[in-house]
Amino acid sequence: MNYLVALALAIGFGVPIAALGGALGQGKAAAAAMEGIARQPEAASQIRSSLILSLALIESLVIYSLLISLILLFIGIPSAGEVIKTVIK
Repeated sequence: MNYLVALALAIGFGVPIAALGGALGQGKAAAAAMEGIARQPEAASQIRSSLILSLALIESLVIYSLLISLILLFIGIPSAGEVIKTVIK
């Protein structure tokens, strides 16, 4: 039972921390892009395309953390004995 409690706590803390990190990264990237557009309005299209690409990459990391958490929640972590048995086969 302790294993399930620890797993639930890890998932409960892991996803919000990843979401918080992603939100902070997206905010910082957007602020830097707005500052760059304010300084050089002629480069707005290049800055905007770079911003969209970087926001998509940042968001994908958060989605990966959610996916890993869901895998841990529904499939679980195999025990060492199970891993050794599958490696030996």
